[in-house]
Amino acid sequence: MAHIVVLGAGIGGIPMAYEMKELARPEDRITVVSNSDSFQFVPSNPWVAVGWRKREDITVPLAEPFARKGIAFTPVGCRQVRPEENRLELNDGTSLDYDQLVIATGPELAFDEIEGFGPQANTISICHVDHAVEAAERWEAFCRDPGPLVIGAVQGASCFGPAYEFAMIADADLRRRKIRHKVPITFISSEPYVGHLGLGGVGDTKGLLESALRERHIKWIVNARTDRFTPDAVHVTEMDEAGREKATHVVESRLTMMLPAFRGIAALRGADGLVNPRGFVLADKHQRNPTHRNVFGVGVCIAIPPVEKTPVPVGVPKTGYMIETMVTAAARNIRSLLDGKEPVEEATWSALCLADFGDSGVAFVAMPQIPPRNVNWSSHGRWVHFAKIGFERYFLRKVRKGISEPVYERYVLKLLGVKRVQEPATGEV
Repeated sequence: MAHIVVLGAGIGGIPMAYEMKELARPEDRITVVSNSDSFQFVPSNPWVAVGWRKREDITVPLAEPFARKGIAFTPVGCRQVRPEENRLELNDGTSLDYDQLVIATGPELAFDEIEGFGPQANTISICHVDHAVEAAERWEAFCRDPGPLVIGAVQGASCFGPAYEFAMIADADLRRRKIRHKVPITFISSEPYVGHLGLGGVGDTKGLLESALRERHIKWIVNARTDRFTPDAVHVTEMDEAGREKATHVVESRLTMMLPAFRGIAALRGADGLVNPRGFVLADKHQRNPTHRNVFGVGVCIAIPPVEKTPVPVGVPKTGYMIETMVTAAARNIRSLLDGKEPVEEATWSALCLADFGDSGVAFVAMPQIPPRNVNWSSHGRWVHFAKIGFERYFLRKVRKGISEPVYERYVLKLLGVKRVQEPATGEV
């Protein structure tokens, strides 16, 4: 019998637990450790922040679906990972031993790296449902007394899509309230250009997103290093293409939402060979840690180098379907180890993304997400808005029902040529 522990119960951890349960042997045990008793669908947080969703709309209590699947659940959180001892120290003072560990924790939000940053200081956040609920209260107060609005992402950020989404959703909500004319909006980003997304662009995301910002009368500053946040302004240094200081800006703001840089959670730090200096889990092409060979990493917590050097540092996003490809590879490779075989599965890291703009949106497909790519496509239209709503309901249903990849999803994606794991090259043209 093997004890397989999944650390984290988010976009990566939930599918990992369900898929591992399907692939594990009957005698194996699966345990999920999380710092919350509920799943939150993070992609819906921009809607929560403007009052289009409530917390209960995008969260799922996990005890029942896990129990129904025969998966043990410990919602007390982890204080320290001890890979040299095959053990987790939990926040309640107990320990949990494992034979195989999958780290799917998501990130720690590095608000402390910039003066005045974070929901406890001078900005709002959409990175966690708790932050989004607080943001909704501040949004209502802002709409009663509107003024300049700043939205974007700081240096080192790797998740740019939600910043664009929130800018467009905020614009749509302000238009619905008939107060858009009272709110100058500025988009500030560490990206070298609009639509870079930490990926060097996908299809024509540069043109699509620049056009979307212009249509909505949203000004932008890119190549921007954010220096500090005050209660009424964002202090920014704009860099040139060589990374030299080009101009300084003090952008007036009555409400500010900018995405932070990420780092690994505290429980992962200090273990030799487990993480990089930023605290992200080191993983090979099989999602396996090179030092601790019974530890795997999936999702936002793993280390991925930037796709290119940029004047202001940016990270690489780990998008939803890309994470699910990691999950499938990791689950199959763990089963191989249980069977006494070496891992061979490699995730495709394909990306399917829907960015909602409140009444339209942008979609892109990147296979793989990290260039060079076999497929590099983007499109826009009102259909994306409705597709994002459908995907929200669909994913929450998967969590409630305990399904990792329904049969119809598997076949639809196969028809589109989207696969979770690599297939051997045939040499055919």
